[in-house]
Amino acid sequence: MIRRHVPFAAVAVLALVAAPLLLEPFRLSLLAKYLCYAIVALGIGLAWGQGGMLALGQGVFFGLGGYSVAMYLKLSEGGGLPDFMVWSGVEELPALWVPFANPVFALSMAVLGPVALALLLGTLVFRQRVRGAYFAILTQALAAAMVILLVGQQGLTGGTNGMTNFFELFGADLADDGTQRALYLVVAVTLGVLYLATRHLVRSRYGRLLVAVRDGEDRVRFLGYDPATVKTVTFAASAAMAGLAGALFVPVVGIISPALLGVVPSLELVVAVAVGGRHALAGAVLGAVVMGYAKTAFSEQFADGWLYLQGALFILVMTLAPKGIMGILGRLRHARTP
Repeated sequence: MIRRHVPFAAVAVLALVAAPLLLEPFRLSLLAKYLCYAIVALGIGLAWGQGGMLALGQGVFFGLGGYSVAMYLKLSEGGGLPDFMVWSGVEELPALWVPFANPVFALSMAVLGPVALALLLGTLVFRQRVRGAYFAILTQALAAAMVILLVGQQGLTGGTNGMTNFFELFGADLADDGTQRALYLVVAVTLGVLYLATRHLVRSRYGRLLVAVRDGEDRVRFLGYDPATVKTVTFAASAAMAGLAGALFVPVVGIISPALLGVVPSLELVVAVAVGGRHALAGAVLGAVVMGYAKTAFSEQFADGWLYLQGALFILVMTLAPKGIMGILGRLRHARTP
């Protein structure tokens, strides 16, 4: 039992102690961004790896969480209307924005908004027994529609540019290195807590039922369970993680825009989970961090061709190890076992 928790404890020490001490503020902020994506990947690992639901639109839930916090940050600055509304010719704060001046409401909506949308979508879709590629295409279409909606509402959402220029969070200067270090620790702790909670869920009776639905939905229905309810609840849980990740992402990175939550970003997160190993929760987290780091490293060293290198990394891992990085590590562990 103790040996089972050793890897998690080692990673926790590296993340909470070594990283803040060894990394410069810019690199620590980048790591915090990767961990935000890892929270989304953890939800994808739960929905896709454990439940068989290939969701290609998690960027929608990520965006809902991000925009909720961004609206609060804009209103907390004071001084009247947010800057982009002034540039767009808006003369009065839209009614939709008014409740987001309250931080409790904004943070609640960052999670409850994605959950409500996921419950609605799951109830409508899973009751009709839509699954597989059809469900994936539906979620992808939702992401595309979300981007079109945000871009078209220039005075309400900032349009293509989104929202940026955030200065304070609860009175703390977001440009200060100490604030960014504190935000990193919040993101790291949040990821750790969510990972432990998700792992406990997967190992519970509900988790076994979820895997049974993935492997034989019709058999589970024959045994008297409702697969639609199981899948809807799991989908909502993954949406909550994505919304929370978006809420943390905004103060860490300082921007939220349609470009961060469309079809391509959603696909990149799924690819990251596949690279790490979708059947292992740790693989989903690892894949998100590895792909995030690879994207940064390739773009810094090979500005003209980093996308090709990122694609080559995905092809290489999937060709040599269909089960991802965790599959490689598993084979090495078994090879060392006498």
